[in-house]
Amino acid sequence: MSGGFKTYKWLLPASWLYGLGVRVRNLCFDKGLLQSRCFDIPVISVGNITVGGSGKTPHVEYLIHLLQSSFKVAVLSRGYKRATRGFVLADDSSTPSDIGDEPKQIKSKFGNVAVAVDEDRVDGINHLLSSPLTRDIEVVLLDDAFQHRYVKPGLSILLVDFNRLITDDLLLPAGRLREPASGKRRADIIVVTKCPEPLPSTEISRVTRSLQPASHQELFFSCMEYQSLQPLFCGEDIALSQLPPQEHVLVVSGIANPTPLLKEIGKYCGHVRHLSYPDHHHFSPGDIADIQAAFDALPHPRCIITTEKDAVRLTATKMLSDEARHHIYQLPIRVRILEDKQTLFDQKIKHYVSENTRDGILDQGKDDHTA
Repeated sequence: MSGGFKTYKWLLPASWLYGLGVRVRNLCFDKGLLQSRCFDIPVISVGNITVGGSGKTPHVEYLIHLLQSSFKVAVLSRGYKRATRGFVLADDSSTPSDIGDEPKQIKSKFGNVAVAVDEDRVDGINHLLSSPLTRDIEVVLLDDAFQHRYVKPGLSILLVDFNRLITDDLLLPAGRLREPASGKRRADIIVVTKCPEPLPSTEISRVTRSLQPASHQELFFSCMEYQSLQPLFCGEDIALSQLPPQEHVLVVSGIANPTPLLKEIGKYCGHVRHLSYPDHHHFSPGDIADIQAAFDALPHPRCIITTEKDAVRLTATKMLSDEARHHIYQLPIRVRILEDKQTLFDQKIKHYVSENTRDGILDQGKDDHTA
């Protein structure tokens, strides 16, 4: 049942009560007792039905890369663990405290993309469509919105972690499911993320049998590719493979599952120390002091490697020494669609957006009128 990962079966009675509440809520949406709002603009939801990382931000960034050259893109998130409330439109001066670490990461990488946060996604989209700064947007990407059913997306992408399939998991608090695995039926596209490469055909068959996608659903598999190390403060990009074999590395991470990160760094570096923090952790002055002390204790040559998400919080600190600032890097990741299906995936996304932009809808209406 557990698929090799940890579950807490003694908490199943609490999971049953939790599941009852979730099922009643979903039934209210399905029967129209609670209303889902549609918008006359393409809305793509990227989300999951588990707590913890399944690769939402890298997949949102994949969609931005795919669409930004042809369409005006906006990203809307709730801004998890931010200190503000309500609608906030990010700008270059926004901090993780203002908008959350992942929206800050996206804004830092895609300066021309509108990035906003609002715990009420309906209110957030309305703000984007009415603000003079953003009302010309052509597509909205909803980050982590699969359970936010007050918005009805035109295209819903469900992410499923290859290493923890939803069909093998349990509901909270016994497992990590936010809702029953049957909720996957609402997705238009299912992407199995964090797959190993090469991905054996036997594993593809096993996962497909387990998830049993419906006839209207397309199933894709993706992997995470690590890019070159990027300096946080100064210096040049460098590939992990170019680090000296004797390099001593301090890995600093505040993510749900750092195992793949450590495994990748371990391929090239034999001396690795890890400082692990909770997901979305805000580094305190004491934490920075601990990082500095751990770095100082490493023999030369030495460096610090962190994730992009953690980097947006660490760049704000002024407590690191000059040497540490000169030797701290972030390790970016990119998504790649497997099985030679990347072109098909890209075409499905672009076709949906093209057919549902305001101009496209107007053109379709003119064609219908003429006919």
